[in-house]
Amino acid sequence: MRRLSLIAGIAWALTVPAIAQEGRASISSIESLIRGRQYDQALTALKADLRSDPGDHKLWTLEGVCLGLQGNDAEALAAFDHAIRISPDYTPALKGAVQILYKTGDRRAIPLLERMLKSEPNDATAHEMLGMIEKRSGDCHAAASQFALIKDTIDSHPDSLEAYGYCLVKLDRDSDAVPVFRELIPLRPGQTYPSYDLAFVLVASHSNDEAVKVLEPLLTADQADPDILSLASEAYEATGNTPKAVELARRAIVAEPTEPSNYVYFAALCLNHDSYQVGIDMIDAGLRHIPNDSSLYLSRGVFNVQLGNYDKAEADFKLAEQLDSGHAIASYAADMAILQKNDPETALVQVRAHLKAHPESPLLHLMLAQLLMNKTPSPQSAAFKEAMQAAMSAERSKPDLVDAHNLLASMYMTLDEYDRAIKESRLALEYDPSNETALYRLILALRHSGQSQDLQPLVKRLSELHQESMRHETDRKKYRLVEQGAAGTPTDAAH
Repeated sequence: MRRLSLIAGIAWALTVPAIAQEGRASISSIESLIRGRQYDQALTALKADLRSDPGDHKLWTLEGVCLGLQGNDAEALAAFDHAIRISPDYTPALKGAVQILYKTGDRRAIPLLERMLKSEPNDATAHEMLGMIEKRSGDCHAAASQFALIKDTIDSHPDSLEAYGYCLVKLDRDSDAVPVFRELIPLRPGQTYPSYDLAFVLVASHSNDEAVKVLEPLLTADQADPDILSLASEAYEATGNTPKAVELARRAIVAEPTEPSNYVYFAALCLNHDSYQVGIDMIDAGLRHIPNDSSLYLSRGVFNVQLGNYDKAEADFKLAEQLDSGHAIASYAADMAILQKNDPETALVQVRAHLKAHPESPLLHLMLAQLLMNKTPSPQSAAFKEAMQAAMSAERSKPDLVDAHNLLASMYMTLDEYDRAIKESRLALEYDPSNETALYRLILALRHSGQSQDLQPLVKRLSELHQESMRHETDRKKYRLVEQGAAGTPTDAAH
C-alpha cells in the first residue's frame, strides 16, 4: 500500500505546498526533503526548528505530515493536535488529523470536520467524510443529512451510496432509498447485493412489479442464495403470482434447510391461502432439520388451531414455550451473566439473593417464578406453589406486566382452573392486544372450559397476528442483508 494516501481525494502532496506559500525559507527546504521522501532528514530539521520556535503551528503540521507518511499515525496525530491547539482553524492541520482519525471511524474527527465546514461550507469531501463517520457510529439521521447535501457528488462513490442507502432504510425512508440503490448497481458490476438492496426497498415501498423486474435477472436456474429467493417469492406473491412465489419459497428452503425463517415464510404463504395442512407438512420437514426451534412449533400450533386440532396445538405451544423460556428470562436480566451460561441452579440462587435486597421488584419475582416453572414441577409441589406466589407478587406490583399474566394463565391451565386462565389471558391482551401467547392460551382455555362458540373470531385473530409476526421476522432477516451490504469501507474516490 502506498504511503502517499488520499483524504477522500485530498492528497498529502497538496497539503505540503500550501504551507510553503505562507512560510519561510527553512519550511520550503523541509518540504523539499519530504517530497524527496527523505523523511528522517526532514524530521531532524523540523525538530531543530521547533526547539527554537515551538509555537510555530506550520512546523508542527509538517512534522505531522512527515510522521504520517512514515506510517506513524499516533505521533502524527499528536503533532497535528499540537498545531491545532496553537491555531485552531489551521486547515492543513485539521485535514491531517481528520485523515488519521477517519481511518478507524474515530468520532474525534467530527468536531474537526465541523470546524472545517464552518470556514468552507461547500467542502463536499468534508461533508462526505462526516456522513461516513456518523453512519459508522450509528447516527443515521446526521449521516443522511450530510449525504443529502452532496447527492450529486457521491453518485460515483459506491461506499458512500451504500451508507446513504442503508441510513435511509434505517430511517424508514424506503422510497428515498430507491434512486440511491439504483445508482449503486452499475458501480458494483458482477455483484448481486446492490440489486437485492434495490429490490428490498422496492418491496418495502410496495413497488412489487418493479422489484420483480430487478430480481428476474438474478433468478437463474442455479441461483442458491436463499435471501434472494425468499425476497423474490415475496415480490411475486404481492403481484398475484402465487405459484411462482411458492416455487421460490421451496427453493429457498432447499438452499438453506437449517434456516428457520425460510420455513416461517413458507408458513406465512400457507396461512395467507388457507393451506394449513401443506404448512404443517413443510414445518414437519423443517423440524427434521432443526428440531429445537421454537418458531416452528409455534407456527405448527397455529396451523393446528386453524384445523381444529387443539390437542396437537396445545402440545406445540407448550414445546415452543419450553424451548424459548431461556430467552424470556434473559430479557429480564441481561446483566446477569450467570443466566447466559445456562446455569439455572446458580441463577435461582442469584435471583433469591437479589430478591432479599429488592423484595418489591416485580421483574425479580417473575424471574423466580419462571426459573421454578422451567423445572416443570408438579402442581402439588412446593416449587409450583412458590412459583405461583412469585408470579402473583409480580402481577400485584406491576399490573401491566404481560408476561406475569401469561405465566399465571399457563399455571392455572395446569391446575385445570380454566376460568382463571381465561381471566389472566384477557388481562394480558388488554395491555398488549397483539400478544400471541396470551391469545393462543385464551383459545385453549376457552375450549377446555366448553366455550367453543367464542373461538372462531379468536382463531382468525391468531392467524392474523402470526402472519404479522412472521412478516416481521422475514423482514428483519432481509434488513440484515441491506445493512451488511451498506457497511463498506470509506470512499476512496478522488475529486
